[in-house]
Amino acid sequence: MCLAMEDFGQQQASRIARLRGLYAIVGDDDPVGKARAAIEGGAGVVQVRMKSSPAGAILEVAREIVALSRGRALVIVNDRADLAVLAGADGVHVGDDDLPVAEARRIVGPGMLLGRSTRTLAEAHAAIADGADHVGFGPMFGTRTKEIAAAPRGLAALRELATALPAPVVAIGGITRETIAEVARAGAAAAAVIEDLFSRGDVRERAALLLAGFDEGAGSRR
Repeated sequence: MCLAMEDFGQQQASRIARLRGLYAIVGDDDPVGKARAAIEGGAGVVQVRMKSSPAGAILEVAREIVALSRGRALVIVNDRADLAVLAGADGVHVGDDDLPVAEARRIVGPGMLLGRSTRTLAEAHAAIADGADHVGFGPMFGTRTKEIAAAPRGLAALRELATALPAPVVAIGGITRETIAEVARAGAAAAAVIEDLFSRGDVRERAALLLAGFDEGAGSRR
């Protein structure tokens, strides 16, 4: 039993270590094609966030993306801890309207990643205490991709949270090629991007540009 728990801990640690760089979020429109292009451009994480599709369709897509991502990128399923497990994904991400962190952890177990959307340092600490191993933080800037009843958090708040929190932070919300270096410089482990990745021409080229920007900022942290 102890050996099994140790193995789970190693699995989780390995996944956390890979939670870096460009974090692509794909929705209901051609999720497999977009995931493939983003990974080919260098995305290290893909989140499957299909809000308008039935569970069976989400599971099928998640399994396809897990297969094409193997050895290249982490796969996170949004909202559905059960589908993350069934698809063989690396983890699940939950928000305000999803399962509580502690309940999601019971489903995915100790070896998978579990992220929680947060907007304050207090929320982030609570998420980690409840069993999350990383947090999403945002919106960083104004965003048209998702309606969020919260003002942009900004780089100073991100820097404070990344410094204080003993866990990786995924910045999200309105991040572009022009701002991703600053997000990385402020301490984000990864930057989640939707519009600037998938609405600016060739996805592979855009992913490469975004990743280069992130790496530039991460390399100049002080």
